[in-house]
Amino acid sequence: MKNVWQLQDAKSKFSELVDRALAHGAQIVTRRGQKTVVILPFEEYQRLTQPSGRLSQFLLSSPLAGSELVIERDPRLPRDLEIEP
Repeated sequence: MKNVWQLQDAKSKFSELVDRALAHGAQIVTRRGQKTVVILPFEEYQRLTQPSGRLSQFLLSSPLAGSELVIERDPRLPRDLEIEP
């Protein structure tokens, strides 16, 4: 099964490229012999880009959870900035 496409072939057979991505997963497109982009089903893209959990859970499972790390906020007000148009 072919899953690596030269850019010229990918352009001329784009519908086939999309069909193969949907049926067989990620398809790689090369340009000048270098792997350049990956075409994958949208559901796979969503799975890869969605956060896997809540931020609070991530922080609680951090190696620093339960440590005595103290983070203090600087009590000074922010400085005034003059922005010219």
